[in-house]
Amino acid sequence: MVNRLSKIKVEWSPKFAYVMGLITTDGCLCNDGRHIDFTSKDKELVLKFRECLGSKNKIGVKYRGNDKYQKTKCFRIQLGDVNFYEFLLSIGLSPRKSKTLDKLSIPQQYFWHFLRGCIDGDGSIGIFKHPESAQPQLRVRLYSASPKFLEWIKDSISANSDLKGGWIEEMGKCRVCKLVFAKDDSIKLFKLIYNNSEFYLDRKYQIARQFI
Repeated sequence: MVNRLSKIKVEWSPKFAYVMGLITTDGCLCNDGRHIDFTSKDKELVLKFRECLGSKNKIGVKYRGNDKYQKTKCFRIQLGDVNFYEFLLSIGLSPRKSKTLDKLSIPQQYFWHFLRGCIDGDGSIGIFKHPESAQPQLRVRLYSASPKFLEWIKDSISANSDLKGGWIEEMGKCRVCKLVFAKDDSIKLFKLIYNNSEFYLDRKYQIARQFI
């Protein structure tokens, strides 16, 4: 990696690993070799992204969707930093990464912080009632257009814990896959990703904390 003066401090830490998860799922490396975009419908997440990186860049607003009457309001921040961009390339990220994403170079000691960022960025935590027993059920899901990435996540979870469950499903014609964890494994996952955590999306944590 070329040694240039960087606006972003490139140094592994829990909050830096969390941001890597956010960029992996909801970030975009522009084709110019310099700019990184991060967009989310959760303003809280964009604020945490900016705080973790120590940036003062402005947060803008954009709208997604084809129907002008039902567009989704999103919040966006853009960073311009060649050194940081090249670091992201070095760990395995790339422009137009959604379908080509594969395993990434994440230090083992920061993997759970990285995974929390992935789930906050493009995952879900849901509670529902079992149709027969009416007992509360829990699912953690992580979505990606790259099944190889989800397989790597699943394998990494198994390699770094006693959590051996989870399965990957294709979601019909939308060409997106999801990694799913049932109730018991979801609870194990919560204890791993929220252990010693400082940064997280509050609305997802509030669901998880009921089971920790």
